[in-house]
Amino acid sequence: MALSKQQVLDWLLRCSEVFAREQVFLTQLDTAIGDGDHGLNMNRGFNKVAEKLPSVADGDIGSILKYTGMTLLSHVGGASGPLFGTFFIRAAQVANAKQSLELSELRLVFQEGVAGVVMRGRAEPGDKTLCDVWWPVLGSLGQSVQQQINVIPALQQAAACAEQAVQTTIVMQARKGRASYLGERSIGHQDPGATSVMLMMKTLAAVVEEAG
Repeated sequence: MALSKQQVLDWLLRCSEVFAREQVFLTQLDTAIGDGDHGLNMNRGFNKVAEKLPSVADGDIGSILKYTGMTLLSHVGGASGPLFGTFFIRAAQVANAKQSLELSELRLVFQEGVAGVVMRGRAEPGDKTLCDVWWPVLGSLGQSVQQQINVIPALQQAAACAEQAVQTTIVMQARKGRASYLGERSIGHQDPGATSVMLMMKTLAAVVEEAG
């Protein structure tokens, strides 16, 4: 079973609903160690994505992901816009001309997106960033590819891995971004960007499971 273009569209539309619902929670997380605007920014950005998705729905997956990245770059403030925007723009390069994605292709799409985030933010493991969730997710998807697991349980496992990984950010000391200014005071707080990645993965897993 492959991930269809319609499922990608449904995922992005559902993300707009999730970020609207979780705006306050994400803002609370960011208020503790950042500028306090992460929830607002993610809600605004994905709301714009959902608003204009019908105009690009006839395109391939690559063009849809590129549109998503460009929209997030334009409408999401702070560090989140460049980081999440770059993720989708770089991911789009691997999905160019694709109408569906096998699990191995989806992993490559995510891998390229994460590589773009790392290049932009210079994140390393344990820095308390969104990459501290993305890297375990890539590892989980890689294992599923090797074991030839179907896309539905593979994404369920990746989402569960993301949930576990986001908890590990609580005990980390931030070494990147605004949170790094707090030094040891950043310990004990869940990273908001990492939380958004977890929400995206849980949403993707749910969309694919529902499509059956």
